[in-house]
Amino acid sequence: MATTERPPSTSRLRTWMLEGLSDMGKGGGHTGPHAEPEPPHQGQRWWRVMCLTGVDYFSTLGYQPGIAALAAGLLSPVATVVLVVVTLAGALPVYRRVAEESPHGEGSIAMLERLLSFWQGKLFVLTLLGFAATDFLITITLSAADASTHLVENPHLSEALHGKQMLITLFLVALLGAVFLKGFLEAIGVAVALVGVYLALNLVVVITGLWHVVTAGHVITDWSSALTTQHGNVFAMIGVALIVFPKLALGLSGFETGVAVMPHVKGGPDDTEQRPVGRIRDTKKLLTTAALIMSCFLIATSFITTLLIPEKEFEEGGDANGRALAYLAHAYLGNAFGTVYDVSTIAILWFAGASAMAGLLNLMPRYLPRYGMAPHWARAVRPMVIVFTLVAFLVTWIFDADVDQQGGAYATGVLVLISSAAIAVTIAARKAGQRGWTLTFAVISAVFLYTTVVNVIERPDGVKIGACFIAGIMLVSLLSRLARAFELRVTSVSLDPLAERFIRDMASRKMRFIANEPDRRDKAEYRDKIEQIRADNDLPEQEDFVFVEVTVTDPSEFEAGLTVRGEVLHDRYRVLTLESASIPNALAALLLHIRDATGRTPHIYFEWTEGNPFANFLRFFLFGQGEVAPVTREVLREAEPDRERRPRVHAG
Repeated sequence: MATTERPPSTSRLRTWMLEGLSDMGKGGGHTGPHAEPEPPHQGQRWWRVMCLTGVDYFSTLGYQPGIAALAAGLLSPVATVVLVVVTLAGALPVYRRVAEESPHGEGSIAMLERLLSFWQGKLFVLTLLGFAATDFLITITLSAADASTHLVENPHLSEALHGKQMLITLFLVALLGAVFLKGFLEAIGVAVALVGVYLALNLVVVITGLWHVVTAGHVITDWSSALTTQHGNVFAMIGVALIVFPKLALGLSGFETGVAVMPHVKGGPDDTEQRPVGRIRDTKKLLTTAALIMSCFLIATSFITTLLIPEKEFEEGGDANGRALAYLAHAYLGNAFGTVYDVSTIAILWFAGASAMAGLLNLMPRYLPRYGMAPHWARAVRPMVIVFTLVAFLVTWIFDADVDQQGGAYATGVLVLISSAAIAVTIAARKAGQRGWTLTFAVISAVFLYTTVVNVIERPDGVKIGACFIAGIMLVSLLSRLARAFELRVTSVSLDPLAERFIRDMASRKMRFIANEPDRRDKAEYRDKIEQIRADNDLPEQEDFVFVEVTVTDPSEFEAGLTVRGEVLHDRYRVLTLESASIPNALAALLLHIRDATGRTPHIYFEWTEGNPFANFLRFFLFGQGEVAPVTREVLREAEPDRERRPRVHAG
């Protein structure tokens, strides 16, 4: 008697792990939380979506004033003004243009991808993905580290949690991963609440700090006197501020995320998928409003922290290290308010990691599986969450959960992405014939490239960890591409009327095809080919053939549809022509399609290719050609396990 057994627990676990789509982006090809745009009338108001990117952007107030004070000392307010100018006059115009050119959340990487083809384009995108991974992963680890700093330094918890910052940081990273494994619902609503409370508390701290600066007049006098003593005049101060500005580049974070969340912005009633004008307009409002709010807070917080906090407290081990505004909250508003401020800061910093994780889950599945450079499970959210969480553990351990040490790596990732965006919009403006914008964006690109180079020279840790991410992505990508080399990767097959007629005519007898590499395409080429195939395979003269010719397009592409066209050449020879990234894959897909459409088993005939087998495999891997016959047979073997139903491959 047959019994129905429950699937083993490993199958249930596998099904759960590969469920595939996050709660924020169901229903389409990409799997990340920001992947699929919401319908125009079911999105969110732009200011609500601003809070989703704001948990990343605004949360840097938790550590930016302290980093600025360490980098610029008494010049911190002046250097921060330079940062604000670069933000409003550089990064903001660039990303407003990115939003216009890439309205579905693809970002600047997609813009640059369209400019390059073949393997150089893929490798360039993989390099940018390495820096993007640096940006987002360091956001997770740095934010968690700073959240644990606020927790450990709280007067009520300092004694109990002293020396446990690493464990707390790892716990916060693990908690973030657990949330994404379960699902990530109502992110925008949570972000609105967190950002609203956090900005309100910061406003209270800023107003209180400015009040103390104004009422204690000697503070401004002492600061200006010290500045004059150190730097002499205003021009020297501005010069030094420009030099130290690259160290403050963390204050530019958040723009790439701002574009990534575009699909959630509610569009206008007249929006179309091809041209969502309302979404573009409101995303520009989102970017501008976020930049203005952050600029005001950056200037105010750098001013009050520099004037009111002793310099030694910013250094490692000091009470204001990594938590300058929390230091002021406790000092001037009491421990009760300070604790509320700490809780709010910890929450938004932790949620900034959530925003970064969402960015990773949006970015990686958008490119790697499409390139064939990731396993199938990379399209599912949960396995990728585990991978990113483990990498975040490693980064936290390497940097010892230290905010200051991770600043260089974070700034490098941010600056590389902004520089690539600036270059992308410069090229876009040039193609559009906009000379003024081309020159403007070229100057902005030069500024960001200079800032990136200086940051790399002064803090090489950033480019080192970025290089590690790039090397890791390259290695995994190439290994995955090798592992999937014999996979059937044609997404669809369509035949034109003449090609369909050829197939119908052959369906009543044995279906024989000849794989031909087109050369002169004259009568002699096809006549000689038929004679050679008959001789090599000992076939009778009455056998009928159809030629199949594949032209390789971009061999670096992995998945694509296949269009088959029929031709009659020299009033005699029937030819099916195809364009594909890989000859064996195209032939295998065509044979399987014909088998399914006719119920008959097709036969295909090849010549053996001369040359070294390994060299031929490399030709297939890199250029889609090489030893076609055995590779076609292997693709068919993997696609159709049943030998009886598998199309027949002959080589002679």
